[in-house]
Amino acid sequence: DHLQLGPDRAQPGDAVLLSGAMGDHGMAIMSVREGLEFEADIRSDTAALHSLVAEMLQACPEIRTLRDPTRGGVASALNEIAAASNVGVMLDERMLPVNPSVQSACEILGLDPLLVANEGKLLAFVPNDAASAVLAVMQRHPLGAAACQIGVATEEHPRMVVAKTAIGATRVISMQIGEQLPRIC
Repeated sequence: DHLQLGPDRAQPGDAVLLSGAMGDHGMAIMSVREGLEFEADIRSDTAALHSLVAEMLQACPEIRTLRDPTRGGVASALNEIAAASNVGVMLDERMLPVNPSVQSACEILGLDPLLVANEGKLLAFVPNDAASAVLAVMQRHPLGAAACQIGVATEEHPRMVVAKTAIGATRVISMQIGEQLPRIC
C-alpha cells in the first residue's frame, strides 16, 4: 500500500538514500535575500518529484519512508524519522553530497549543509536488500542522477542521528534550535 510511507515506518537495517546534493535551494535563497555574492553561481533545485517517486515505488513497493528535506534540511527530516520510528540513523559524513559552491558558502557563513533547506530533493528509507535497485532507478532519473546512500537505520542510539566523520569519530546531528536560515516558504 503506497499510502503507508510515514515517518514511523523506518526499520533497523534500512538504507537511507538521498536524491542529490544538499543545500542548493537554501543557499540560493540566502544569497539573494542577503545580497551575498559567491564566486560560483548557486541555483535553487526546486523540482516536482512525482515521476521519480513513481519509478522508485515501481522498483520497490516496500519503500518505508519518503521525506522532503525542506525546512530544517536533511538533519531535521532524519531526526523526525528517527524519533517517529524509534530507530537510530548512522550517516557516513564522507558520503554526504554537497556541491562545492554550496560547501564554500556554508563554510564562509558558518552553516552546516545538513541544516540548510532543500527543494527538489527527497530522502528515502528502503529495505537494505532493495537499496541498490532503488538507487539505480533514482540515478537513471534526471532528478536523481546524483542520488546516493548516505547512511543506515540502526537499533543503536534510538531516536538519534549520528554521523561518522572522515577521521572515524562520530558526532550527533541534532535538529536546529531556532532558525539557521530565514523562513523561505
